[in-house]
Amino acid sequence: MERSSLDIDSRYPLEPRFVDDFRRDGFVKLDAVLGAGVLKYYGESIQERVVALNPIGVPMGQRDTYQRAFIQVTNLWRKSEAVRSFVLGQRLGRIAAELMGTKGVRIYHDQALFKESRGGHTPWHADQYYWPLATDRCVTAWIPLQATPVEMGALAFATGSHHHEIGRDIAISDESEARLDGIVEGAGFAYACAPYALGDVSFHSGWTFHRAGPNTTGETRRVMTIIYMDRDMRLAAPQNGNQVLDREAFCPGIADGEIIASEVNPIVWQEKQP
Repeated sequence: MERSSLDIDSRYPLEPRFVDDFRRDGFVKLDAVLGAGVLKYYGESIQERVVALNPIGVPMGQRDTYQRAFIQVTNLWRKSEAVRSFVLGQRLGRIAAELMGTKGVRIYHDQALFKESRGGHTPWHADQYYWPLATDRCVTAWIPLQATPVEMGALAFATGSHHHEIGRDIAISDESEARLDGIVEGAGFAYACAPYALGDVSFHSGWTFHRAGPNTTGETRRVMTIIYMDRDMRLAAPQNGNQVLDREAFCPGIADGEIIASEVNPIVWQEKQP
């Protein structure tokens, strides 16, 4: 299939009700965002890079909770021309901007999250604990590269949790699974988890608590994620050691208070100037 025939730039018909759902619930799952051909073509390049760059070199039984949850490889867009085209595609970027109500979006970073067969659960966490960003105008697109039933480790969300500040100081861990599970239950956040058909994509806010169950199937759950931020996002002073590491890796050369416009944070989509 010719790359030119793959639709990653056209506008997705995002209905206002989905924007309302996202802002109320902290997430939204959209149907048929990407075509099967798109996912096959770019999925092959993503998988090739994940296999080549896999940072985990020990058997499943010798891994800790985080390592059992998934194989994680970041900024694949800088390691493959094909993946670069996919990550910088305007279709997903425009959805992110419309959901957040921003005039444009940049890449914060991307990451592949491959949960192997027999891979463990992904503990409760909120992504923005790791990100030194000045506002909450950031969103993760969760893009399965195959149909993903719940038993493969489909993403689950605590509905409306992005409106509450409790639990935002907890890194992903066995502790976060236990503590945030109690917080989610105590606050009465509805647990939302559904299978993903091929082509479905979800978007969740940086402060939305989410998790995934173990992969009990015989197939690897292959997921690509793209983290978008407001085009005019400024760097915040890091609040923990993880944010220090993220600043160095994903915001190189940017000082506190400056717009995060480094060479690794290109604009993906923005409104046309009049």
